Amino acid sequence: MATKIISLCVTLLLLSSCVMAQKDKTFTHADTLRGSLLPARTWWDVQHYDLTVKPDYNSKTIIGKNIISYKVVSAPRGKTMQLDLQEPLAIDSIILNGKKPLSFIKEGNAWHVTVPDQAVNSTHNIAIYYQGKVHEAVRAPWDGGWIWAKDSLGRPWMTVACQGLGASIWFPCKDHQSDEPDKGARLTMIVPDTLVAIGNGRLQSHKNNQDGTAAYTWAVTNPINNYCIIPYIGKYESFKEKYNGEKGVLDLNYWVLDYNLAKGKAYLPTEVHNTMKAFEYWFGPYPFYEDGYQLIETSHTGMEHQSAVSYGNWFKPGYRGRDGSGTGWGMKWDFIVIHESGHEWFGNNITTKDLADMWVHEGFTNYSETLFVEYHFGKDAGNAYNRGVRNAIRNDKTVIPAYNVNAQGSGDMYPKPSNMLHSIRHGLNDDVLFRNILRGLNKDFYHQTVTTKQVENYINQKAKFNYDKVFDQYLRTIQIPVFEFYISPDKKSVTYRYTNCVKGFNLPITLTDKSATLKLLPTDNWKTTALSAAQAALVKIETIDFMYYVKPVLLTEKPAR
Repeated sequence: MATKIISLCVTLLLLSSCVMAQKDKTFTHADTLRGSLLPARTWWDVQHYDLTVKPDYNSKTIIGKNIISYKVVSAPRGKTMQLDLQEPLAIDSIILNGKKPLSFIKEGNAWHVTVPDQAVNSTHNIAIYYQGKVHEAVRAPWDGGWIWAKDSLGRPWMTVACQGLGASIWFPCKDHQSDEPDKGARLTMIVPDTLVAIGNGRLQSHKNNQDGTAAYTWAVTNPINNYCIIPYIGKYESFKEKYNGEKGVLDLNYWVLDYNLAKGKAYLPTEVHNTMKAFEYWFGPYPFYEDGYQLIETSHTGMEHQSAVSYGNWFKPGYRGRDGSGTGWGMKWDFIVIHESGHEWFGNNITTKDLADMWVHEGFTNYSETLFVEYHFGKDAGNAYNRGVRNAIRNDKTVIPAYNVNAQGSGDMYPKPSNMLHSIRHGLNDDVLFRNILRGLNKDFYHQTVTTKQVENYINQKAKFNYDKVFDQYLRTIQIPVFEFYISPDKKSVTYRYTNCVKGFNLPITLTDKSATLKLLPTDNWKTTALSAAQAALVKIETIDFMYYVKPVLLTEKPAR
């Protein structure tokens, strides 16, 4: 997400996540090691992470241990296991099942561990001891890394943001989105006893070590993607409440710096309640009732850390007081609360296997903003907001980049798929069905990792329409489709087609008001449809432009067929 941008509108959309759009590059063997499911990764499946970390604020170093429980799903390939830990951190030792030291060699940020024969379906654990200077985020969350900050009173304040860059920037793991720990994760933080340490999920224990440090252990029971496992360490205070949601009573826990407690109590619950109302309506139950929901103040703008959403929006509407859509609607709610919480459904509940498919995280979540606006302020407001965020689309490169090399697509992965989804919805002209598709995605892919093709095929199946060329157009090209149309002089017919598009592009266009409905099924070939007087009044450049991400062009002469 750290692409250099000038437009304020683009900035507001892109700074909501630390996915960094890469420049075109020649991919290396290191990229393949990181982004591919090579044999040393595929024979074992992560079951649980048990991570312990002790940061030293003054030296900017950490000492840690990660116990990875795993299941053998096929015979170890070449008797090698690939772990990931990025420089300058280093692994000291690896112990199998609490007894056997394992040998390993380092290849860049990949660590190849020699393992003995292990029976298929057996379970084991390895304890990885590591330490060193940790990569520091300079412009968090956009460049990623460990964040050594100070609060406004000059006291230590620490956290991590590592989406895209990867969790291996601060702990050893299988750093590939396809393999989440099926049985959750536990994080123990050993910190100065004057500070409070918060992690994902629920607090399991808090122990004063009587040596000037304290240990806090937090845990989630649900699968979690690696980049969402995050420590928060500072002078925190908390307050709690209950939310009566679709799945029952949801525990809401808010953590703010001690001097912001009154401000947080007055401001945050309303924003969170409004978020849950809208998103449970559109997407189904919050996906992590077992782990609760936490909103945690942080030194950077915010991130979607599962069940521990980071928040740095200054307790103000908009994005730090600004509206990325330019419509005014973005100033009526807190961008960070809504956007980062939206990722609990798209990104955390449904996670893509390959980083290249991050549009599923960011595009749907960007669209969740439109749905939030519509839920609380009406359909016209939602339409205006979605059209507003379209101005941030640059079409500099494709939304989906190369696979298997940990590549990240254009920053357009936020507003462009959002406008694609809104266009599909308008063409479908069935909000009940569209809502059922969104809820179905979260139900049928509950706590799963997926590919973009699975998501695309699901939408096709449920909508009973083949949108393959629509997905290709918006996700795999940088062309803006042109909708050419000609209205006969007597206004009794319209002739139309798409140009500047992939062959077979077929986004339906439905235009409607209280008096009439017109459904067109354009392709890249000319078609003609008869019009009633009421239907003819619907066919306007401004109407089509407002509802669909296409460029409408009204022809003055009848096209040659």
